[in-house]
Amino acid sequence: MPLPLYLLAMAVFAMGTSEFMLAGLLPDIASDLDVTVGTAGMLTSAFAIGMVTGAPLVAGLARGWPARPTLLGFVLVFSVAHAVGAGTTSFAVLLASRVVAALANAGFLAVALTTAATLVSPGKKGRAVAVLLSGTTVATVAGVPGGSVLGTLLGWRATFCAVAVLCLPAALGILRGIPARPAPEQRTGGPALRAELARLKSPRLILVMTLGALVNAATFAAFTFLAPVVTDTAGLGELWVSVALMLFGAGSFIGVTLAGRWSDRRPGLVVAAAGPPLLIGWPALAVLAGQPIALLTLVFVQGALSFALGSTLITRVLYEAADAPTMAGSYATAALNLGAAAGPPVAATTLTTAAGDLGPLWASGLLVAVALLVAFPSRGVLAADRSSKTLK
Repeated sequence: MPLPLYLLAMAVFAMGTSEFMLAGLLPDIASDLDVTVGTAGMLTSAFAIGMVTGAPLVAGLARGWPARPTLLGFVLVFSVAHAVGAGTTSFAVLLASRVVAALANAGFLAVALTTAATLVSPGKKGRAVAVLLSGTTVATVAGVPGGSVLGTLLGWRATFCAVAVLCLPAALGILRGIPARPAPEQRTGGPALRAELARLKSPRLILVMTLGALVNAATFAAFTFLAPVVTDTAGLGELWVSVALMLFGAGSFIGVTLAGRWSDRRPGLVVAAAGPPLLIGWPALAVLAGQPIALLTLVFVQGALSFALGSTLITRVLYEAADAPTMAGSYATAALNLGAAAGPPVAATTLTTAAGDLGPLWASGLLVAVALLVAFPSRGVLAADRSSKTLK
């Protein structure tokens, strides 16, 4: 894989740390800013909503811009937004800073996914996506647990400051490693924006975007509210939250790496192999959450399955949007974060039910079940060769 892919993954690592780190910081943020944990969970949703709405909007605006300065600008705005968030005492300002950071992240990821696809041969998009998303999985292995420990020791504001600083070497990597060349639209005289947006009318594209959103909603529904399960249900100390997050991240790294080798050629096989175990795993985690060893083991397994399935579906979005070369990345980004926006609010509604802290895990199982029910009758869409299949 080309070196620029890994430099893009470095920036995704910084942004992924920010996107996932709230799972270990929500109780402290809620206490410091005098809001409930459920309300604090809206910070995750606000970030995801900014990603969903910002991805196509920012990608449309940036489609004629050179990749290097565009990516660099998004990373720097992201850094500044975290510096502002670290210094505020207002939940409203913190919420606004998350939206700004999300817009910058959305623009970056949309352009980065499109750029990644142009750096490799047409049959290796899945591996390129795997490398790019490895930045997110490494964030869950190292960045998020590290941020959780930092937050536990020095407070959540220190973690926000750390993310702001973490963006700087990523910006330097982009500046030095991404070629200064025109955007795809400028180089090839590709389709007009209206034609690329019209691709959203494709039933096949809508289907794979929906499936990706549902799987990611399940991931965020459980992940966002994992900390209370670790500390309250399992009875472990706060530092064990970092261990759980690290295990989830280690699993996700393995899952996305293995799926990257199959998602181009046999995406249907990945869905068939990962989907049913993922469905079973979330309720199993809810039932066994009181047993620390079972909890930590299942967190690892669910991380692997969630990212194997999710990254494969996002790769299919890029294939189905191949006729929209400058907007395909934004469609993939929107699918990812539509799920991230929907998952936490769905999970939050279960916290006041009899299920309590375990409610989000049951909600995740339900979301995966819906995804598999939608996927099964249209499983031909997940075939590698989309030209030979029709939507059933």
